[in-house]
Amino acid sequence: MSKRYATAFAATLALALTMAAPHGTAKDGGKGGHAVLLPAAEIKWADVPGFPGVQMAVLGGNPGKGPHHSMLKFVGGFSAPLHHHSADHYGTVVSGNLVLVVDGKEHKLPAGSYFAFTGKGKHETRCEAGADCVLAIDARGKWDVVPADAKPAARK
Repeated sequence: MSKRYATAFAATLALALTMAAPHGTAKDGGKGGHAVLLPAAEIKWADVPGFPGVQMAVLGGNPGKGPHHSMLKFVGGFSAPLHHHSADHYGTVVSGNLVLVVDGKEHKLPAGSYFAFTGKGKHETRCEAGADCVLAIDARGKWDVVPADAKPAARK
């Protein structure tokens, strides 16, 4: 993936994640709590502009500004080269077979598997062909995708 392509991917991913809004909030009758109940058929997926086969759905928060819960969907056969995310994030594979490469070692994660990346952990991401990969993500800050070959931003 070229540096230009990777930068465009990062920008459009952040933009697409901010386009969907959470739904299905139910109040508990004034007792101070609430629940979010969202059947799969009602999840609103947004295509990532310029990246066919990549979709996202924001379930809570705002990934363009800070902590959030979202879902990512990669078409079977999707692949992203070495990169990291600035925010610590925790994920569960909901469906498909996700492959993460960390420190050069390939880890196959079928549905039901868990993963976490903290401290800007670098990784490659792949969805095995044959079925889409759906991931539930708990991100503890603003979402980004930083290619491994990206140069650090100049300090002011």
